[in-house]
Amino acid sequence: MATIQECREALDTLSDNLARADDGVRGAAALDRSLSCHITDLDQTFTGRLHAGRIRVDAVAPGPPAAKAEIRLAMTGDDLLALVAGDLKFAKAWASGRVKLEAGLRDLLRLKSLL
Repeated sequence: MATIQECREALDTLSDNLARADDGVRGAAALDRSLSCHITDLDQTFTGRLHAGRIRVDAVAPGPPAAKAEIRLAMTGDDLLALVAGDLKFAKAWASGRVKLEAGLRDLLRLKSLL
C-alpha cells in the first residue's frame, strides 16, 4: 500500500509532467481551479490548486474533502502511483470506477485531452 509521502511525491511528479507537456496538454491544464485528491485507502485528502499547468498542493488532511473543490479526484494510493508511472491508463481506471473524477462540464471537456 502506498504511503502519504509516496502519494505526495506522485502529485509533485504529475505537476512536473504537466509543466513539461506539449502545448495541447499544457493548454488543457492551464486552468485555475481548486483541486482535491482523496486517497481512499489512506483516508487522506490532498487539497490545492491547478494553476498555470501545475498542481500546487497546499494541505493534506484526514478524511474526505472538507470543502467541495472545483476538480475532485478520488482513488487509492496505489492507483495514483500507477497512473503517474504510466502503468494504469486514466480512461480505463475511470471507466471501471477505480478513479473518480468530478468537475463542471466545461472543465471535464477541457481536461479530456489530459485523459
